[in-house]
Amino acid sequence: MKQKTPIKLTSYIDYSSHIVKNARPIFKHAVELCSKVEIQSKTRFFSTKPKEAQFQISAKAALSAAIQNKFDEMHELLMAYQGIYTKTTVFEMAESIGLDMRKFSADFESKAIAKRLEDDIKIAKKRGVNLAPSITINGYLYTGVWDEDALIEDINHISTKAVEQAMKRFIAWGASAAIALLSAAILALIVANIGLIEAYNFLSHFKLGFIAGDINFVLPIEVWVNDGLMAIFFLLIGLEIKREIVSGELSDRKRAAMPVIGAIGGMLLPALLYLLINFNGAGRHGWGIPMATDIAFTLGLMALLGSKVPAALKVFISALAVSDDLGAILVIALFYGHDFNLAPFMACLIIIAMMFLLNSYKVYTIPFYIVLGILLWFFIYQSGLHATLAGVITAILIPSRHKGNIVGISSQASLIFDQEIERIKDTHNSQKSIRYSSLHSIQRAIDRLIVPGEQIELSVERTVNYFILPFFAFFNTGILIIGTYFNILTPINLGIIIGLCIGKPLGIISFCWLAHKFKIASLSDEISWPQLLGAACLAGVGFTMSIVMADSVFQSDLLDGAKLSILIASTISALMGLFILNTRIQHTN
Repeated sequence: MKQKTPIKLTSYIDYSSHIVKNARPIFKHAVELCSKVEIQSKTRFFSTKPKEAQFQISAKAALSAAIQNKFDEMHELLMAYQGIYTKTTVFEMAESIGLDMRKFSADFESKAIAKRLEDDIKIAKKRGVNLAPSITINGYLYTGVWDEDALIEDINHISTKAVEQAMKRFIAWGASAAIALLSAAILALIVANIGLIEAYNFLSHFKLGFIAGDINFVLPIEVWVNDGLMAIFFLLIGLEIKREIVSGELSDRKRAAMPVIGAIGGMLLPALLYLLINFNGAGRHGWGIPMATDIAFTLGLMALLGSKVPAALKVFISALAVSDDLGAILVIALFYGHDFNLAPFMACLIIIAMMFLLNSYKVYTIPFYIVLGILLWFFIYQSGLHATLAGVITAILIPSRHKGNIVGISSQASLIFDQEIERIKDTHNSQKSIRYSSLHSIQRAIDRLIVPGEQIELSVERTVNYFILPFFAFFNTGILIIGTYFNILTPINLGIIIGLCIGKPLGIISFCWLAHKFKIASLSDEISWPQLLGAACLAGVGFTMSIVMADSVFQSDLLDGAKLSILIASTISALMGLFILNTRIQHTN
């Protein structure tokens, strides 16, 4: 018979918390029912207020009893006690279970016990524990619901925890989205240059779609990605911009002034430099390409430097990148459409009017907007405008509202739960599960804590960062480099590289300096000008938005050259920005 794999289950508790006592039977019952594995249980102590007297007294009592091999007895007494833990109380408990009181008293006051309690709290924080009770399974924090079946399922599937936790840690890393994007771009370059370019092109141009009556809507995969999936990316960007304007960094005029001014400079100067180089050339319409900042890459690269980067600089560059994205969206809307068709455009206006009416009447049912947003995307694509605008328009027309009062909502939910628990405990009541009406009321109360736009952001953010943008990068950077001719000095290529590498940081710094000089806006005292220069160089990583614009302007060889120039410029900007920032941070420290 195969030996059961032992599972180390550690409980982090605070005896003074009534929640710990309520949850204990659930966790205990789950361990008893878990027959597939051998459980090795351990108790550690944690509190969000570790200096509080009741936590210190009760935890020290349990640890002191453990030295005399009486932990279980003391644990049961402390769990059953309903009053306030005092030194007198726990000493009476110790005496009742036959402990050597002189030794217990000495241990209770010892530095060793105090150190053990401090170590428990440090270990808990290292494991990600932020409340009591909490449980770790083989060192991994259990984040599921407090339910026997859910806990048993997690214990029985412990073999997958290492992979799951590794994925969670990667996603939690600030640079993970940028790494995923970069990896997809590198993979595309490798595939295209190891003799698989024909297979890559076949996949990119493979057509998918539907035929309904006289409508034949079949598009290549590359178009579905660039115009379809990227509409979801633009929806997310639109929601982020809206949130920042309504309640974020762009809601306060004084705080928003400097990053907005910097973003304007970071768009105007690159476009002007590009136009100077391409004034009479065939590529003059590509002036919007070096204007864009890739928010995922910029913030991701900054995350590589960790907590050393001043918080004010992160806030500044986030607000600047959001403002920059707004500018890029306007440029796409106004200048990068194709072959305008009036009839589909009229259908777009009707759908927008419907969404506007729903917004006006404060209809917060998100599926309505999603369905109308999909229809809007279809007709915008047919009209010849850039289809990704559907995402931005949908984001704008989703209604906003202030978040609910957490105190009132918490009290309401708690009252409903208490009533349901009392009802279920009633032996004369045959219905032992929570009523749907109560469940619906609780769900409505919780939903009030999240505004509608945030619900969509939370739903699509990971999909965008780890699926849509990597797909976009893969299908747009498969450029054949080996054996082909690339001239960096052609006006288009040179304009893009100079615009992103020189125009972007110079535009941001010069406009911010002028705003500071003429007292139009002020820079945070936490940000030095050299640090701002480093961040401004990182803003020269154009990638996503720049490729979207290049794809709208150029085709074939010109497009490949433009994309390669964007990759070169983004790489140079990233290296310059990281070098300057890291140097200035080390100098400051």
